[in-house]
Amino acid sequence: MGEADPRRQHQAGMTGASLQTTVGIISDTHGLMRPEAIDALQGSDLIIHAGDVGTPAVIDQLRGIAPTFVVRGNIDKGDFGASLPMTELVEAGGLFFFVLHEISQLDLDPAIAGFAAVVFGHSHVPSVETRGGVLFLNPGSAGPRRFKLPVTVARVIVSNGEAHPDIVELQV
Repeated sequence: MGEADPRRQHQAGMTGASLQTTVGIISDTHGLMRPEAIDALQGSDLIIHAGDVGTPAVIDQLRGIAPTFVVRGNIDKGDFGASLPMTELVEAGGLFFFVLHEISQLDLDPAIAGFAAVVFGHSHVPSVETRGGVLFLNPGSAGPRRFKLPVTVARVIVSNGEAHPDIVELQV
């Protein structure tokens, strides 16, 4: 994997007079784009999908809400999967979010790299944790329910150089 390719870096600026950026984060849709997830992501300035997309239609629906940045998950196969990058570096409100599907494949020190956050999926378990000053965020799964896990997305408000994450449980 190595260091993030600077050509894969994407930016989103601050919005309006509020000087904040809203990042909608979703993962593990497995081809199912729930209306509740669409509703929860409304108002996002950009959306990150942390892999296991399932179908191009999911990306199209997300792009109807806001610019969307997507990484490949382990179920994203064939030409569709090959068209998705393994990692993304997304700038939002002056902070850098490093995105990959499986956290076990993280092969760099995000703090040394200057990343404010690492966004990942795969486990279907939502989590928010800070390690070494870096936010580690898994939005959980917004796709088909797995075991008794909640169906979730996440939202991060970036304001004044700080990331404020929130897990949003969908009522499905």
